[in-house]
Amino acid sequence: MKSTFRGTVAAAALMTGLVSASGAFAGEQYVDSTGYAASGYDVVAYHALPAVPVGTPAPAAVPGNAKYTAEYNGATWAFSSAENRDMFVANPGKYAPAYDGHCAYGIAQGGKVPANPNLWRIKDGQLYLNITKSVVGFWEEDIPGNLKKSEVNWQNLESKASPDGPVPQFDASNAPKS
Repeated sequence: MKSTFRGTVAAAALMTGLVSASGAFAGEQYVDSTGYAASGYDVVAYHALPAVPVGTPAPAAVPGNAKYTAEYNGATWAFSSAENRDMFVANPGKYAPAYDGHCAYGIAQGGKVPANPNLWRIKDGQLYLNITKSVVGFWEEDIPGNLKKSEVNWQNLESKASPDGPVPQFDASNAPKS
């Protein structure tokens, strides 16, 4: 199954132009075509959403608003309220997703791929994002083991170029409008 995932991600990267020589940089943070970190979703709001058991789809993420933004890690972040923006500014490391917003399972498998903000899980207070629903299933089969792999792989991947292109199976129309 895992080799199927690798092949799927590699094929998706080639077909959709997710990987380019230039990469999509905003400091170290992954920023997609929306122009926002986490595709413009409110990373503080995830922490107030109900936790659900592994294997159950997470609640829908909360879109940010262009009126409430902050800069961090070279990127613009959007929030649904001034209160959430202020909480983020006070402690961005608490709220920013792991691996600069890249897919947690992709990192565990040794690749830097984008993530869908609607495919998330908070584990030990840390926000993790994944790329597709099927990948969420692979990641949730062994979250502790995948996190161990991710931590080792991230040391080599962090400085590499970020993917460039749309997030597969993600509708970016909810991104904040300026």
